[in-house]
Formats: sequence, structure tokens, C-alpha cells
Amino acid sequence: MSFNSLSVLAISIGVLLFGMFLKTKINFLEKFCIPAPVVGGFLVSILVWFLTFIDINIEFDKSLQTPFMVVFFSVVGLSGSARLLKVGGKLLLIYLACCWAMAIMQNAIGITMMNAFGLNSLYGILSGAVALEGGHGNAIAFGGMVEDLSGLSNAKVVAIAAATFGLISGSLLGGPLCRYLILKYKLEIKTNEDIQDIDPLKHNIHHASYQEFLKSLFLILCIMCIGFYISSLFTKLSGYSLPSYVGAMLIAMLIRNINDIFNIFKLNQYTIDTISELSLGIFLTMAMMSLKINELSVVAMPLLITLFVQVVVLVLFAIFVVFRLCGKNYDSAIMCAGLMGHGLGATPNAVANMNAACNRYSLFSKPAFLIVPLCGSVLIDIVAIPLNTYLINIFA
Repeated sequence: MSFNSLSVLAISIGVLLFGMFLKTKINFLEKFCIPAPVVGGFLVSILVWFLTFIDINIEFDKSLQTPFMVVFFSVVGLSGSARLLKVGGKLLLIYLACCWAMAIMQNAIGITMMNAFGLNSLYGILSGAVALEGGHGNAIAFGGMVEDLSGLSNAKVVAIAAATFGLISGSLLGGPLCRYLILKYKLEIKTNEDIQDIDPLKHNIHHASYQEFLKSLFLILCIMCIGFYISSLFTKLSGYSLPSYVGAMLIAMLIRNINDIFNIFKLNQYTIDTISELSLGIFLTMAMMSLKINELSVVAMPLLITLFVQVVVLVLFAIFVVFRLCGKNYDSAIMCAGLMGHGLGATPNAVANMNAACNRYSLFSKPAFLIVPLCGSVLIDIVAIPLNTYLINIFA
């Protein structure tokens, strides 16, 4: 049984809405910030797997998955303004450097562990920064790249499993880690109120006209077209595979920074965020629906052990490196809670961790809430995505 692209789009939107519904009804899903596309799409993939036992094979047309994926990464690139590094000050630069080091460290651990089990190094990258720092979006994107370049048919499902493990682990450990640091070092419960608001693009705009939406969509589509061309040209000239979404993200960052200098056009953050959420939701749902769950069994135990090591090392990294470099105070403890969230899962988990910690001590940490989401959702990708692309090309 096969479904064409239009049918898959309709099913994906329905599954996405079902995932959103389940999140409102099941507290566990909301508490651990499990994305709605992961909830709905994973249930469909399990159903498809069970149907194979009664000789019913279902195939989904994946032709629309790549365009939606490139839209999402284009929007990520539009958020990468160099001004943010200047305005964020020394603390942002320190935390960002720690995030970049974390991405390198996670890949090194993943590759080393998988090699120790006699498995392909690409599994190590997929269970490293791709899935943990990158979350489900990067896991599916780079998992697809690995499948295309190396023929490892289970790359996506391995990356998704790692991302899900990290998502839950990061949510469980962020709050307790913060509390441990506060009690261990008897930290004074006070915060730095002098830090400036970081992102100059953010406005109190919660609506947009049809024309503004059309302008934002036109800009993103132009970025995608250029990105496709640049990626293809780079691959042809260098021999290294540069995925279209990476090319689009880099072009988007270039356009954003040129616009910051010359103020050529205004970016409507509301429309851009709406396009981003829509594209990510559909792209993730489509990818989750087509996962082959049975292919995970080949690397299940090595993957579990590798992920356990990743979690332990990140906890130690947060305590002995990030906490100290960021000031060894209440704000840095809250930031460590955030690091566990996005370092193992996603930015919403980081925010949830920091919210819980701040509520526990009845004090909002402005530096943490400004710096952690910005670094975790945008700035870390400046290093992590090119690094992952390079490593996959090398080992493939």
C-alpha cells in the first residue's frame, strides 16, 4: 500500500494535530516537552511496523520532506545575527564557547564508543551532537544524509532513538543538577539584573498581514533556491556532500547579517516563526511516520551504553566547566539546568528546566533566559552543523 505526496501531506497534518491533542491529555508528554510530531509520528511508525506482521507493507512518498526541512533550516539561519554576539556580552561568548566544545565532545565520545563496539563511526556521530545537541530535527536531517552517503538503512531510526533518550534524560536531570550546585556551593539566591535584552529582531508583534506573510515566504523560498544551487555547486567542485539545508542555512545567515548592516528590508518575526513551526512540524511528522523501528535492534545495546556515557560526561562537564566559567553563582546554576535541556534534547526542554528551577527558588534569572535559548537554538549550529556535515563526509 503506497501513498502519494499529497496524501502523505494530508496524513502528516492529521497526525501532527493528533500528537498535539495527546500532549494536552497525557501529562508525561507535556512535562518532558516531547514534540507533538514525535508523539504522533512515532505512533504511526509503530502501527506500520505491526502491520508488516500481517503482510501489509505501507510506503510513504517522501518527496515533500526535503522542502519542508530546508524551510526550517533557512529560518534557523535568519536568526543567526552577528550582532547578538556583541550585545550578549562576555557571558554569552563564554556559554557559547562551552556549547561549541560540547558539540565536539559529544561527537568524539560517540565515535570512540561505537568504534569500541566494532561498529561504524557514523553511528557514533548520530549518537553524538547530531541527536543530542541537535535534537529530533537534526537527527532526521543528518540521519537521511548518512543513509544517502553510506547505505546504513537504520541511520534515521538510530538518530531518533538517541534524540528521544536525550530529550527525556535532559528533562529529568536539569532541575536536580541545578539544586545540587546551589546546595553544594551554598550559592546566594540573587541574579544579575543589568544584562540587556539580546535579540534586536524580537518585537511585540503577534499578528501579520497577508502581504507580510507573503514577503517572508518569498524571502525564504529565494534563500532555499540559492541554497540548493550553492550546495550542489560545492558538492560538484569539492567532492564533499553539502546537504541543501546546510547551504540554505548559511545563505540565510549571510542575508541576515547583510540586512543588519544595510537595513534593506524588515523581518517580521511573527510570520517567520509561524513558517518555522509549520515546516518543522510537518517535516518531523513525515520523517517519524516513515521510520523502520525493527532496524534499531542491530545497535540497541551499544547505543544505550553510549548514550549513558554521553549523559554522565555532560553532567560532569556542566559541574566542573560550565558552572565555573559562567560565574559559579545562581545564574550559572540555572544556565547549567538549561544546558542539560538543550545539550541532550532541545531548547524547549532547556526553558522548562530553567522555569522549574527559578520557580523553586522564587527568582527569575534574566541572563539565563536570554542567553541559553539563543545559544541552544541558533548560535550553536554555526559550529555544530558544519562540523557534523564534515565528519559524516569523512567517515562515509
